[in-house]
Amino acid sequence: MAWCSGRASRPIRWRRDDQPGWGPPQPVRTHAGEEVQTLEDYRRRYVEYHMDPDLMSAHAAHPFVCSFDDHEVDNNWAGAASEGDGRSARHPVLVPPEVFALRKAAAFQAWYEAMPVRAALLPRGPEIIAFRRLRFGRLLDLHVLDTRSHRDDQPCGDVTGPPCAAVARLEAQVLGAAQEGWLLEGLGQAIWQVLAQQVMLMRREFPRGAISMGKWDAYPAARTRLLRGLHDRCAANAVVLSGDVHNAWAGSLRLEPLDERSPVVATEFTGTSITSEGDGSEVLAGTAEVLRRNPHIAHFNSRRGYTLHEATAARLEVTFRAVRFVTRPDAPREDRGRFVVEAGKPGVTPG
Repeated sequence: MAWCSGRASRPIRWRRDDQPGWGPPQPVRTHAGEEVQTLEDYRRRYVEYHMDPDLMSAHAAHPFVCSFDDHEVDNNWAGAASEGDGRSARHPVLVPPEVFALRKAAAFQAWYEAMPVRAALLPRGPEIIAFRRLRFGRLLDLHVLDTRSHRDDQPCGDVTGPPCAAVARLEAQVLGAAQEGWLLEGLGQAIWQVLAQQVMLMRREFPRGAISMGKWDAYPAARTRLLRGLHDRCAANAVVLSGDVHNAWAGSLRLEPLDERSPVVATEFTGTSITSEGDGSEVLAGTAEVLRRNPHIAHFNSRRGYTLHEATAARLEVTFRAVRFVTRPDAPREDRGRFVVEAGKPGVTPG
């Protein structure tokens, strides 16, 4: 089974404010046309991706559990707000919510048509209920979350930098009240409670105390509610799967993320991208400093690849797999990290 949360809306374009110290990537492919806006645009983009023979082989070999992040609609959208929210120097022109709603309706319709999802996920115009739960007997519950549709807009101008006052707001939402309640009330009796979601939950402090405003770091009150809920419901075997950042991470989630003495309540594994950002590298310019500032992080790698999770009643084994290059074919598969989560003992252990 494959967990996927992809990106479709934009032609190749690279940003660097999310990961200080990144070098220039090598694009693997270009896209036909400019940034997509209409239903026809979105449909054409999905057709272009689905013509990739490797992707076709992957769909033929594995069932997929699909969700979406930002680029299935618009970069860094949140709720009713598009990237063009008029609040930053990078995007000074406001896109009215009613105009963005038309784009969301087109994007969700094309996503629904192209993805292997059930009829229950049929969008209603610009709205979709994408969070859902899959239970695999007594072994594993998979909670598929939506961290885009119900979140507050990114604070502090949506840049990577020191937290502004808005980060401290107690009412901050990432999942939204309804989804948050659904998740915590639905934690089941299976051994493993797996949260499949989009953006990194673990604390990730950059040099000079900067954080990424598009991740849970910018919504600490919402993160505290979630971690406290996992702790109070004795979800000792809670595992979080995330993506978005185009590289691989593994770390322990503490009840109080800023206190390294706080108890570990869950474990997070962030998968890298398949081809986005080109061949990648083992480390980035700022990797050593980021790991020093975040001792709960046990693994980082910036090659392209995927993460394999194998669950038994006793343990969850995780392998980060990567290739040295994607800009040409036939790269050998290599393992970049192996970790274990023992049942009843949350946290990352080298495997």
